[in-house]
Amino acid sequence: MAVTTLLVGCGRLGGAILSGWRLTGAVEMASLSILTPSDKPLTQAAAADGATINPRDLSSVERVVLAVKPAKWREVAASLADRLAPDAVIASVMAGVPLSTLGEGFGGRPIARVMPTTAVSTANGVATCIANVTKALDTAHTLFDPIATVVEVDSDDLIDVATAVSGSGAAYAYAFVRDLARAGEENGLTALQAMTLARLTVAGAVSRLEAGDDADQLIAEVASPGGTTEAGLKVLEPDLKHLLAHTVAAALTRARSL
Repeated sequence: MAVTTLLVGCGRLGGAILSGWRLTGAVEMASLSILTPSDKPLTQAAAADGATINPRDLSSVERVVLAVKPAKWREVAASLADRLAPDAVIASVMAGVPLSTLGEGFGGRPIARVMPTTAVSTANGVATCIANVTKALDTAHTLFDPIATVVEVDSDDLIDVATAVSGSGAAYAYAFVRDLARAGEENGLTALQAMTLARLTVAGAVSRLEAGDDADQLIAEVASPGGTTEAGLKVLEPDLKHLLAHTVAAALTRARSL
């Protein structure tokens, strides 16, 4: 089978994408090549399934997922420029590098920017997407629809906002669960008890949101007037709104500086 998809970089995010493809079959391993400087169990598993590691001939590649660090992308683009077909689609999952800059670096090829969460590894991700031509947008959907809910936006600025809210947001959620569990421990629960309660409580709450219920209505459902939840929310909500606004602003500033 001809190699039609190239994954460049297999770090945390590239590895999550690869795991999602293997899980869902969205990209057949026999049609995949991976460029990576280091050998890892995940790339070894992909190779065992038929993927090619660090190939020389990229002439049949139709679509490239660029999952390298922003500081390295120009070097990578220069190394690929003469090895890819002129109409190969580039789908970048890097933060902070706009479509126009990527287009210049890749010789005017079709470009998409995609910002996925690492939950693509289990096909439960969400990904924000923008592209400079329809072909690139269609390619992004082909690659990511099986492993994520894809949200289209219409500007690089909004991709940066999505990076701050969604691309980084999973870490905020993990931190919330961790610190909720620590608060339980500080008040007498064991570490296992506290983490089980915090983790599954948040997971259950998210499942209600996934069902389409309104967040404010769900809060009201739990927070009876004069009850324990209302007392806790009076402490949490004013600081939480302020803190998250500053958290997203800090991440957004960093995304725009890359």
